[in-house]
Amino acid sequence: MLVPSALKGKKELEVRQNAKRVWVEGAEEKEVFSFEQIDSVIKSGENNKSIGATQMNATSSRAHTVITIVFTKITDSGGKKNQTDATINIVDLAGSEKQAQAGTSGDQLKEGNAINQSLTTLGNVISALADIAMGKAKPGAHVPYRDSNLTRML
Repeated sequence: MLVPSALKGKKELEVRQNAKRVWVEGAEEKEVFSFEQIDSVIKSGENNKSIGATQMNATSSRAHTVITIVFTKITDSGGKKNQTDATINIVDLAGSEKQAQAGTSGDQLKEGNAINQSLTTLGNVISALADIAMGKAKPGAHVPYRDSNLTRML
């Protein structure tokens, strides 16, 4: 899914969810049939990525990027079509910031705070899952997936 340039920076992107999937409202889905086409869509998204200069990084990424690829296999068995889907998320996380060192203010300060909050939530999700896997928490214990758009997407 690609966020159209017209929406970039205009409003917060709304993450939607139903029983089958999570998506970004207003993002475009592109159907592709080869690696070359996948690569082209990814490059298009990279060219549209939000970046900004800070005192720590001249090309600081101002948002996380999630590339979702859904592979669909369709088989025909005796005239009956079966479909199997597999989903892969490729994630480029924006780095955390120390606002004083980055020298950010205004919108960049808000972006940095949002980035830091979502990274903290991701850490909390990973920690909760690790606790369940290691037997430190009961199976079915609360995992805070919905505490940030990033963790909802993943």
